[in-house]
Amino acid sequence: MAKVTQRPIRYRMHVKKGDTVQVISGKDKGKVGEVLQAIPKKSQVVVKGANIITKHVKPQQEGESGKIVTFEAPIHSSNVMLYSEKEKVASRICYTFTEEGRKVRKLKKPGKLLTDKAFFCVANNINKKRFPSDFLSVNYPKWLNR
Repeated sequence: MAKVTQRPIRYRMHVKKGDTVQVISGKDKGKVGEVLQAIPKKSQVVVKGANIITKHVKPQQEGESGKIVTFEAPIHSSNVMLYSEKEKVASRICYTFTEEGRKVRKLKKPGKLLTDKAFFCVANNINKKRFPSDFLSVNYPKWLNR
């Protein structure tokens, strides 16, 4: 009997790292921030300035004192909407095609096209390694991605 191979599960979210989003529910409702990290397997995102958690850390070595660490914890991607800084409005997205045939994301309310890092670099002939530092990855503690 032949083995049945399953397709790998593809996780897809409406937001990406670097997007500007507005929190639409929860304790931080109304806050606007940038997506620092996307966790597609859990459908969660880390938003700068939202869902700030305080953690008390024990000293690791003798003679060292304990610390109180604050950081942004992940929130579910359904609790955020893409936000347009120019029009100051949160909106859903749709997908359209440019004249070159490239599929791009577009905000529904203002009708503004969203460009991601790869598209921006290709369109402007910029080396991805020399892109601005705000697109660099942020290192979070291992216990955060359980």
